[in-house]
Amino acid sequence: MSKPTDPVVIRVWKGDDSDVFALFPVLPADNYGDLCTSYAHLGQHGEADYRLCMSKSRPATAAEAADLLGELRGIGYRPRVYHRATPAMHNTRRELARSDTYCHA
Repeated sequence: MSKPTDPVVIRVWKGDDSDVFALFPVLPADNYGDLCTSYAHLGQHGEADYRLCMSKSRPATAAEAADLLGELRGIGYRPRVYHRATPAMHNTRRELARSDTYCHA
């Protein structure tokens, strides 16, 4: 059985075209699921406010996203890129955060 894919939204901060980052809308970064997991070349894993990040960034082009996607694959993710998260993804994150089986880093 193959590992499921990891939904990811790849963005670039407005005003800094070199700063590409990934948002994982289904992976919680807190105990309530308010924050999602993020990843960047520098700093690597972190927590992010999805809505704030979306408002302060723009979608990454395929060329801008390529290196970061390669890095994510190299550490074990199976990224499936989305332009935006769906409401179901946000609900999944909140439910996972509240589950007894999920361990927050």
